[in-house]
Amino acid sequence: MAVAHLGHAEIRVTDFEATRWFYTEVVGLYVSEEDDERVYLRAWQDWDHHTLILKKSDHPGIEHVGWRVEKAEDLRAHERRLKELGIDYHWIEGGTEHGQGDGLRFITPGGMPFELYWEREPYAAPEGSTLASELPSHPQKFAAKGIAPRRFDHVNFLTDDPGKEQEWLTGELGIHHRYYVESESGDRLASWLSRTSISHEIAVQRNRNQSGALLHHTAYYLDSPDQLVRAATILADNGAEIEWGPGNHGTSGALFLYCFDPSGNRLEVWTGGFLIFAPDWEAIRWRQAKAERAYEFWGSPMPEEYLTYGTASHFTDAPQSSVSTPG
Repeated sequence: MAVAHLGHAEIRVTDFEATRWFYTEVVGLYVSEEDDERVYLRAWQDWDHHTLILKKSDHPGIEHVGWRVEKAEDLRAHERRLKELGIDYHWIEGGTEHGQGDGLRFITPGGMPFELYWEREPYAAPEGSTLASELPSHPQKFAAKGIAPRRFDHVNFLTDDPGKEQEWLTGELGIHHRYYVESESGDRLASWLSRTSISHEIAVQRNRNQSGALLHHTAYYLDSPDQLVRAATILADNGAEIEWGPGNHGTSGALFLYCFDPSGNRLEVWTGGFLIFAPDWEAIRWRQAKAERAYEFWGSPMPEEYLTYGTASHFTDAPQSSVSTPG
């Protein structure tokens, strides 16, 4: 039983107004809905109500990552499996997260807060909106505000044991293992996985501090290298902290740029990367001796905090050890 695809992420932000401004005016995401506690955002060709939620908080981090399942009845099947595995879970009632039905939430063995859901509200530009597109293949016009990414792409976590976490994600959620880096002694340093044909929808990297699961970054996709260079200019011109890039990930062949939002969460915008269509794909192994080229093919040095800095990863809206059902 497998999930269908990565859907969204909810991140906690400490400076609500500055971070909202950053994601809407600098990054160029669009507000689907908002209230005093949350802003629901999406890129211009994201088909769902939201792909990123900003939640007002006293600390940065990840509240949850949402995965859509393949059919409605899969939710109860996943609940039964979580019971068999002895993993605590809780339900959120449909509408609690705007634009979405019931959600099944749990913490993975490595500490990542996940949500499984089926019902979701597709995005539609409000009637009379200047964003409405005449093209049925576009949920809205390409308005080119800010960096203007096309779509939500992936999430990345630091974990204490990425090998075990990858095996659990593949074995229990059917998320395919695409490529990995291991030490000369065979210890897993990082794994990249996807359920769809893109190179990865989630990555797990070894936390050098061994301090548990942390959000490393969320990522949005750009169409071309020139848009990535333009993104670097926009970030610098608006006082954003650029951590690394533009550079080239040897693992995926994608060009990358990392920065931090005003609350301290890391964001990546990237472009390129290979697609995977083979049903019998074998995960590509990168040895530690070539790890530098795996992370940065062009040779720019990795920042010291890249494998140690992340933001907190856990639920705050529900007890951490709860088992409940809606209704």
